[in-house]
Amino acid sequence: MLRTIKEKIAWLNEFSSLNDDVAIPFSGKCFPLDEREKIRGHLRRFMIMRSILITLLMGEIMLLVSSCATVPTKPLAPGELRLLSMDISQRSEIKMDVPFEVKINFEADGEPEIRTACFYWAGDGPYCFKVMDVNYGSPGTIKVKLLITRSGYFGLESYVVYTREGKGQPTNVVSFNIRVLR
Repeated sequence: MLRTIKEKIAWLNEFSSLNDDVAIPFSGKCFPLDEREKIRGHLRRFMIMRSILITLLMGEIMLLVSSCATVPTKPLAPGELRLLSMDISQRSEIKMDVPFEVKINFEADGEPEIRTACFYWAGDGPYCFKVMDVNYGSPGTIKVKLLITRSGYFGLESYVVYTREGKGQPTNVVSFNIRVLR
C-alpha cells in the first residue's frame, strides 16, 4: 500500500504513462481512481443535501410569510375598519384613461362612515376617489370607480379613509397587481 503523497504521485505518473484515463488532477494533486470517486461521491451527497435543505427552508419561509399576511393579528377595536382584499373584475381589460370598478373587501366593527378610497400605483399617489357604494356585511364591500392615466404593469395599493370617533382615520393597505393597456 502506498503511504505518502509523493509515493502516490510517483505511482500515478508511472501508471498514467500506461493509461492516461486513470489519473486525473484534483485540487493540484493526483489520486487513484477509487479515492477520486470517494471524494466525488462525498461532494455529490453534500450538494444534494444542501439543495434539499435550501428548498425546505425557502418553502417554510414562504409559508410563514403568507400565513402572517392573511391572518388578522388581533380583533377589531370598537369602530375599527380593516381592509381584507381588493378585486378588479375586468382586470384583463383595464385601459388607460377609461374608468373601471374596484371592489375592496373589509370587516368592520359596526357601520363606520367611509369617506374616500385612496390608491397608489407605480410609486405615485395617493389618488383619492369618492366611494360609489358600501355594503356592510360579512365581509363588507366598497366599490370605487378608478381612472389610471398611465399604461404598464403596476402594483395597485389602496387604503380607505373612514370616520372613527368623529375623526378621519386611514385603514391598513391592501394591494393588487394590474396591467393597464393603452
